[in-house]
Amino acid sequence: MNVVPITTPPAPRGFLNGFSIEVMPRTAAKIPDFKAILPAGTRVYIAHIAGTPIEDMLETAKRLVADGFEVMPHFPARIIADNAMLENWVQRYAELGVSSALLLAGGVNAPEGDFSDSMQLLESGVFDHFGFSRLHVAGHPEGNRDIGTESEVMAALKWKSDFQNRTGAAMAIATQFVFEAPPVIEWSARMQAAGVHLPVHIGVAGPAKLQTLIRFSMACGVGPSLRVLTRRARDITKLIRPFTPETLLTDLAAHKAAHPDWAIESVHFFPLGGIRATTDYISAQSDTAARLRA
Repeated sequence: MNVVPITTPPAPRGFLNGFSIEVMPRTAAKIPDFKAILPAGTRVYIAHIAGTPIEDMLETAKRLVADGFEVMPHFPARIIADNAMLENWVQRYAELGVSSALLLAGGVNAPEGDFSDSMQLLESGVFDHFGFSRLHVAGHPEGNRDIGTESEVMAALKWKSDFQNRTGAAMAIATQFVFEAPPVIEWSARMQAAGVHLPVHIGVAGPAKLQTLIRFSMACGVGPSLRVLTRRARDITKLIRPFTPETLLTDLAAHKAAHPDWAIESVHFFPLGGIRATTDYISAQSDTAARLRA
């Protein structure tokens, strides 16, 4: 996929510093050399989709650790049978040099074992026992009908924020992808009002065909910001070009510049149109910002 030239002001220099990216074992296997496309030390999340063998997850983690990246595998609570399985997975990752994890409920409707949410995983003490120093949790700026009401979700985030305070764990919220800034700004304000003080790594979809993004958005429960895509879909001249997120990035960066203490700490990319398309886009975005501000 060719990267579409930036037609709106690029994100201010530095806004994409420290970005992270998400891969799956099957998509990672298509990349011959991650060191050629990602900055050294980039945080790489490995999505654990239901049905993915743990051996595939571990093999991907082993490769990325060897390449010098910070590996953050998913731990979907609802597909973990019991504490013994959790301990086995965490220990095997730790033996590879992994010390970071994303804890989430997972994409299945009902628990397949003893765990149903990330709070239970945190309470287990297993991650601390095996030396995991960074634990992220999932966030949904536009809500998600599968995870409860607004008040229930805020109460859960407050519990996680308090967990960080009482344990000293390094935590952050990694969010579902969105397509416009206002829902993110409003959500972060509601979190602050609810006493949630966790840094946020905002989810952004990398370049992809419009049809691909709409399909993933519907499957993942993306909320009102989906209108950005549906408006674009009405313009037939835009259907043939990949959708790129520079307008979202520019708006987020502008809000961060105006409010330096804003909870958004970094950007987390979902490479829905392919890993290489996303890394090429990030590189082009950063290079353009540097040239315009040199």
